[in-house]
Amino acid sequence: MNHNWLQLIVAESMKCANSIRISLMKKRLCVFCGASSGNNPEYIKVAKALGALMASNQIGLVYGGATIGVMGAIADSVLSNGGEVIGVIPEHLVNYEIAHKNLTEIHI
Repeated sequence: MNHNWLQLIVAESMKCANSIRISLMKKRLCVFCGASSGNNPEYIKVAKALGALMASNQIGLVYGGATIGVMGAIADSVLSNGGEVIGVIPEHLVNYEIAHKNLTEIHI
């Protein structure tokens, strides 16, 4: 009995399973930026534009977890455009840097 058709079905099923697994993986970008707004207003403008672009392309943000400066601007932009934001902030900086309260996740 020839089982080539069965091997073909199994091979095609594995291709489909792999493609479904890849499409279910979340894309995230880790952005390292300052808790300061910097000397140039363009920094905030670019951070907001990047956040909107990330959210529109379903790319989540992983960042320093604060509400202030460039990092706060990018987080707020991703969130306001419907994106996912994960903050990672050391415990001793939670009060100092004003940890963001509206994130998808925060790790202290």
